[in-house]
Amino acid sequence: MISCCLRKYYQFLMKMVCTVCILTATIGTCEPASNRCTSSSISSCNDCLYRGPECGWCFQEDFLVGTALHERCDLVSNLIKKGCISDFIESPLVKVVVNATSTSSQVTPRDVSLHLRPGSEVNFILEVHQLERYPVDMYYLVDVSASMQESLDKLKSVGFSLLQKMEEFSSDFRLGFGSFVDKPVSPYINVHPPKIANPCSDYDIQCRPAHGYIHVLSLTENITEFTRVVQQQRISGNMDTPEGGFDAMFQTAVCQSHISWRKEAKHLLLVMTDQPSHLALDSKLAGIVVPHDGNCHLVNNTYSEAANMEHPTIGQLAEKLLENSIYSIFAIEGQQYTWYEDLIPLLPGTVVGKLESKASNLKELVVDAYKKLLSEVELQVESLIKGVSVNVTAICPEGSTFPGLNKCRNVKPNEKVLFNIKVGMQECHGLGDEAYIFLKPFGFNETTKVRIQSQCSCRCGSPAAHAPGRCLDEVTPQDCENCKCNHMEKTKDDQLLRDCQADQMQPVCSGRGLCLCGKCLCDQSSLGRIYGKYCERDGFSCPYHQGLICGGHGQCISGKCECSSGWEGENCNCSVSTETCLTPDSQICSGRGKCVCGKCQCEDLRSSGQLCELCPTCESSCETYWKCVQCHLFNDFSETKTTQCNTTCFPLVHYVNHIFDSESETFKYCLYLTKEKCHYKFQMEPTFGEKQIQIFRYPECLTEQSYFPTFILFFILTVVIGVMAIGILKCIVMRENHVKGESPVEAYSLSTKKDYFPTANEKTITYRRDRPGEMHIHIHKMPLNDV
Repeated sequence: MISCCLRKYYQFLMKMVCTVCILTATIGTCEPASNRCTSSSISSCNDCLYRGPECGWCFQEDFLVGTALHERCDLVSNLIKKGCISDFIESPLVKVVVNATSTSSQVTPRDVSLHLRPGSEVNFILEVHQLERYPVDMYYLVDVSASMQESLDKLKSVGFSLLQKMEEFSSDFRLGFGSFVDKPVSPYINVHPPKIANPCSDYDIQCRPAHGYIHVLSLTENITEFTRVVQQQRISGNMDTPEGGFDAMFQTAVCQSHISWRKEAKHLLLVMTDQPSHLALDSKLAGIVVPHDGNCHLVNNTYSEAANMEHPTIGQLAEKLLENSIYSIFAIEGQQYTWYEDLIPLLPGTVVGKLESKASNLKELVVDAYKKLLSEVELQVESLIKGVSVNVTAICPEGSTFPGLNKCRNVKPNEKVLFNIKVGMQECHGLGDEAYIFLKPFGFNETTKVRIQSQCSCRCGSPAAHAPGRCLDEVTPQDCENCKCNHMEKTKDDQLLRDCQADQMQPVCSGRGLCLCGKCLCDQSSLGRIYGKYCERDGFSCPYHQGLICGGHGQCISGKCECSSGWEGENCNCSVSTETCLTPDSQICSGRGKCVCGKCQCEDLRSSGQLCELCPTCESSCETYWKCVQCHLFNDFSETKTTQCNTTCFPLVHYVNHIFDSESETFKYCLYLTKEKCHYKFQMEPTFGEKQIQIFRYPECLTEQSYFPTFILFFILTVVIGVMAIGILKCIVMRENHVKGESPVEAYSLSTKKDYFPTANEKTITYRRDRPGEMHIHIHKMPLNDV
């Protein structure tokens, strides 16, 4: 079902490619479009176009005569309703135009034109067709340092077998060869003269001198020649571990004519090494500080700037590989596999394979890497423009979509991959009438050119007119160049000047214009527009709020903001509405504050919160009204002086002769303590939504004599209880001693005296005392054999 739908979608797409399609832009914004187009700060036609692609400018001369200039900017439909003829509305269309004349077998379309305005977005579909068989150019780039001897020997015999294997995927296969070691300078190599000529002299082996990169064989179909060249290769040597692989890769990418890369073929660069590569800035160890210039430097097929230029950066290398559609296959021997694996996100179109001992799996590694590279279709965006965004969404053959992802995997031959391209323009700064971006599927030799035509300035003329007309967005001296004052001979000049004054105390044309024929011609200012009958209005001298003059809710007149209905404040940023200050029970600021600019200002210092709803001490604390009671106490509870305490007492205050010593839901019982060790009772009770305090006139005091009997009573009770506790404790101790009074020896003797008869192994010893009585201790005799 999915494949059927996709097939219909592809057919529909191909029909669209053959014709010119115009797509309407879609805009996403949280601000209503009418607000953007009708802002009072709009002062010109260009400013109107910047507001959004839905805005239009009416340059009809008799449109809304006498109104503010910003009234000419609005939605196109609203301008027509106001009486503006559509031919006099400046509102360039946002559209996509596809050039159907350029054909392609792999990438469609090849040429697209986008007409964009600030704030607009357009979409179009790019199709990439994966062919079944491609011509293939494979270039071997081999590390010929001494540690690669066994892999080099294996390579000498792999040419024919690899050709036979690749014939399954390509009928046009070519091979080339190049070698590298390292930069031929110290400290990378031994610069002693005998070591330069033969780096392996210590091992009685004849090696070739170290070199940065040598192009040995251009791409050719002659496998015999390739085998002969490889068999002639000898190893070399250097001193440090890293090699100069990136230097060699860069030259193979930029030296197109030397390598003989074909435009229509798939380009494979096979790098064989067992060590990591030097990175940019490593060459500073050798005193080389000149950055790589990105050009080809092959002289007699040898890299001539190896000792003069730094290694290329990874970014430079990735750019050239992408530019020349070169896939990189790293065949890594030894323990450096993970080092090259980390390069995959940095180098597009890269595959890393582990080379087994003596390169025994080289043929399988190359074939698997080629199949993997062809199964991935990745789209690259080149030449990005400031102020223009490009978003890519891949639509893979099985129907799955990946927003923000520019790659599809597991693509089979003859399958198509779609990419939804969304291009948006945010601003016109630095963007000319035309600019270009390029969409390039990696590894393909075809590119889509996207032409960006910005609609950032007004022409204010009919479509047939070649030259722009007047947009009526500024006052020029042309308005009065034909002015004839025929009555000037009969009228004094001062009368004409008075016609240019708002009143006699104001300067002519507010000091910001010329009086011509009794009318003010306002000055031009770089800060903004000056307008009005007396040049009293402008768009820049009033306060701003959030980047808009008068907050966008008023007009600037004589340096002051005249706010629109529903707004107030110096810069018209305060809403008159109190809806944002209402509590669920329709109280403004919970009855504890006032609503200012749509926000609550709490007048009760104890309250807080967005609606002054937080006040933990407002309802339940007696201490809140102590100052109020203290004030009335200071005035001796005089009815005539109650007004003097109004500053400290918000609620109503009454003096009473009787008060209840209990609390209920309607009133709260409180005490006020004085320095004379007295307290006054008062009650708080709500009455008609307000607090009411009732103060008991007569205090309750505690004298020092009232404390003495209480103290004596507690003292006597404490002594009696203490004596009784000591007596009870003493009796308990004596009783325990009486029970334990007999010694353990006497208890033993008495318990055994009647029934005890000495045996042959016991001896009786009698101790006499002065007192009558005996204590018998029986000690057992131990037989001699036990000793």
